[in-house]
Amino acid sequence: MKATLVLDNGMRFEGTAFGCEKPAVGEVVFCTAMTGYPESLTDAAYAGQLLVLTYPLVGNYGVPSHEVKELGLEKFFESNKMQVSGLIVTDYSVEYSHWNAAETLDAWMKREGVPGITGVDTRAITKAIRDNGVMGGQIIIGDAQPSTLNAQPYDTIDQVANVTCAEPTTYGEGAKKVVVVDCGVKYSLIRNLVARGFEVVRVPYNYDFSAMAYDAVVVTTGPGNPALYGDTVANIRKAMETGKPILGIGLGNQLLGLAAGAQVEKLKFGHRGANQPTRLADTNSCYITNQNIGYAVMASTLPAGWKVLFTNLNDGAVDGIRHEEKPWIGTQFAPEACSRGFRKDNLMDDFVKLI
Repeated sequence: MKATLVLDNGMRFEGTAFGCEKPAVGEVVFCTAMTGYPESLTDAAYAGQLLVLTYPLVGNYGVPSHEVKELGLEKFFESNKMQVSGLIVTDYSVEYSHWNAAETLDAWMKREGVPGITGVDTRAITKAIRDNGVMGGQIIIGDAQPSTLNAQPYDTIDQVANVTCAEPTTYGEGAKKVVVVDCGVKYSLIRNLVARGFEVVRVPYNYDFSAMAYDAVVVTTGPGNPALYGDTVANIRKAMETGKPILGIGLGNQLLGLAAGAQVEKLKFGHRGANQPTRLADTNSCYITNQNIGYAVMASTLPAGWKVLFTNLNDGAVDGIRHEEKPWIGTQFAPEACSRGFRKDNLMDDFVKLI
C-alpha cells in the first residue's frame, strides 16, 4: 500500500508502507548509525518522533527474541517496547539472516502498532532537515489527506511522562547504591551499573528521592524539551546539596545544566547516531560517541565553577559539562554504549571512582 511522509514545510515523499498500516505524527529526525535498529527503535529518547535512518538497508538481520532477559529486562533491547512513532527507510529487506534473529522487522512493527515507509529518498529528507532544521511531519496511508493531528508542537508535550517507570524498582546487589532517575533509561545503563557491583534503584523522573539512602545519582537520557521538567531539576538541586556524585546523560546532562543555573538551546537538527565526534576539553583528543539528543547546554551561560568538558566537532555544541570541584559530570553521549577501549580513562570508570 502507498504511504507518504509529509513534512510541515509541505515537502512530500511517497513510498510503500510496511509495518502497521496506520497514520502517525511526530517530530521528524534522522539517525546516522549504520547498524543497531533494534536498539534505536527501543530507545526512549525517540519517543514521539518519526525516525529516518540514513543507512539505506534496514531489516536485513531481523529482530532478536524478546524472551531472553537479564535482570528481568529484555537483553537485546533498550526498553520494553518500540518507542518511535514511525520509521522511514530507503530499502526495507523482506528477508533476513542472522543467528540471533527471531522475526522480521515488519512483523515486530505490526505487533507494536508502528508504521513504516520504504522506497523513499532518505538522503533528500536528511538534507531537508539539515537545511531547514528539525520539523514536524506525518505518515499518511493510501490516498488520505494530511490531518491536523500535528498541531501541538513536539516541544510542548511532556514526552518523558510516557516513557518513565511507574514506581521505584531495584536491580542487583552491592555495597553502594546508585539512584537512576528514569527520564527514558536505556537498559544497557542499568546492566552496566549492576555489572560494576552497584545496587541500582530506578525511580520515576519526577520522584523525590532525597529521603533515600544512596551513594550516587545518574540522571538518564530521554525525549522532549528539558525546560518542561522543573520537578526533576529541583530534585537534582537537592542531590547537589549532599555533595554526592551525579552523572547526567543526554537529557540528564541538560537537566544537570539547568540545575546548575545554565540555559539550554534546541539544536538545529540534533545529534543522533553512533558516529558523533567530540573533543575532550584542553586536549587534542577526539572520540567517536553514540548520541541521541535534540538540545544542548549553552556554554556562555555556565555559572562560575562549571566548565565545558566535551565539544561536538560537527557543530561546536556543548557535549558535556563538569563542576571544577564537586563530583558532578554531564555528557550528551551514552558512556555505557562505548567499548572498554573508548579511552584510557573511560568516563564510566571515572564516575565509578568518584563514588
